Amino acid sequence: MLTEEQLAELKKFDSPTICNAIEFFSVRPKTSGFMNTDIKKVFHNSARTVGYACTARISALHPPTEEQKKLADTYYGTLHASPKPTITVIQDLDPVPTGSFWGEVQATTHAALGCAGVVTSGGVRDLDEVEPLGFEYYAARILVSHAYIHLVEVGGPVDVGGLAVSPGELVFADKHGVVVIPDAIAPHLAEACRAAAAAEAPVLTNCRRYFGGLVEMESLTKWRAEMNRLRSEAAEEFTARLKKG
Repeated sequence: MLTEEQLAELKKFDSPTICNAIEFFSVRPKTSGFMNTDIKKVFHNSARTVGYACTARISALHPPTEEQKKLADTYYGTLHASPKPTITVIQDLDPVPTGSFWGEVQATTHAALGCAGVVTSGGVRDLDEVEPLGFEYYAARILVSHAYIHLVEVGGPVDVGGLAVSPGELVFADKHGVVVIPDAIAPHLAEACRAAAAAEAPVLTNCRRYFGGLVEMESLTKWRAEMNRLRSEAAEEFTARLKKG
């Protein structure tokens, strides 16, 4: 569990920087750990959402069974007990999302339970009512009806946007996408983000001086070499730090 200060520090960075920094630790392939483009930020703002996953599966094509109706209390209880802040990660089991689990009532309820937002392979609605709440939507669809929406399963791994997410995993989301942060590197990640940004400075700072002109190739080659050197040094440092524990 990160402290509130550590979580706030992470939110100073965007998800591309988060991804770049995670690469320094060599804990997973560079092609994994983030959701695909099916999942998009719904509200056009610059808010960044970070929290611990509370998971569930839903369906809307058929009315719920009596047993499925009872899952609502289980779900809210699980959400209440989850580490805070929470992000709820919901897998829609229907072949094509048809009914929305999400609207003003659910968003308001979830916010009162310490949940910062939802990431779902299903759909969301009540956009005008929910956006002012500060509860963030990351979803595959905008939907008009709730149809027969109901919970099918609470807890356990879910598959959203091509990524398996388990309860308690640290999730980071913004307008670029959704990333899962490995627990082992989470305490070091903000520092790694600063190192990732610093490594790009030789190229960015120098190239910006040439806007409206033309940079010399020799200079560009030198700056890119410096960027790559800084990235390599950062990767060595953070990989070694992780091995030390």
